Amino acid sequence: MGQLIKRLVLALLLLVAVPLAVRAAIYWSEDGPESWRTADWSSVGALPPARQYQPALVRIYSARTGRWKGIFATHSWIVIKAAGASHYDRFDKVGWGMPIRHNNYAPDGRWYSNPPVPVFSASGEAAERLIPKILEAIRSYPFAERGDYRLWPGPNSNTFVAAILAAVPEIGAALPPTAIGKDFPIHGRWLALTPSRTGLRLSLGGYFGLAIGWVEGIEINIFGAIVGLDMRRPAIKLPGIGRVGV
Repeated sequence: MGQLIKRLVLALLLLVAVPLAVRAAIYWSEDGPESWRTADWSSVGALPPARQYQPALVRIYSARTGRWKGIFATHSWIVIKAAGASHYDRFDKVGWGMPIRHNNYAPDGRWYSNPPVPVFSASGEAAERLIPKILEAIRSYPFAERGDYRLWPGPNSNTFVAAILAAVPEIGAALPPTAIGKDFPIHGRWLALTPSRTGLRLSLGGYFGLAIGWVEGIEINIFGAIVGLDMRRPAIKLPGIGRVGV
């Protein structure tokens, strides 16, 4: 029995170390921006012009973070547009100044030159039903003051979006495994429902944890690095790499 446990622990550590080593090699081979000022934050053109698009819309995006943090993590944000509105509203949590930012960046903008990947999409009546609940979740987010940001294990940008998913479970989406901070327990409970309310999540301060749910799949959290399986859309989840599968 002891040998089996040792082998399982070794296999788990390899599943963390090897993908991170691969991602680190990719990072060092890339020619990324040297600083925040030289990075590209422009729109990728994924959204139609707001004035020409009448239906309501909700999007959740995630993009690789900058510099060495990009080895490990992505940054997530949420975009909404009310029906008939002439503009989009983007909400992020950042690590400087007042943490909750409203329309500081293009709604579908690059993050530190990295293009956003859609995590969730809703339009029309479905989006109309979600928007009031999303706005209320943003207003009631408990870490919205100066100093209410911690890069690791949270509360950070991904904790903010994960809190919205938990407050509006009908969104039915899960952040990518590279969204470090998504498992930080904002209410301090070590055992709770997953954000989608389709399973259970155990989180020891965001440092260690286990989640099992239909939307979230099976996720093992080791110091914020996620190893797991997505059963709904078959894939494996690897630290630094993200989802590999459908």
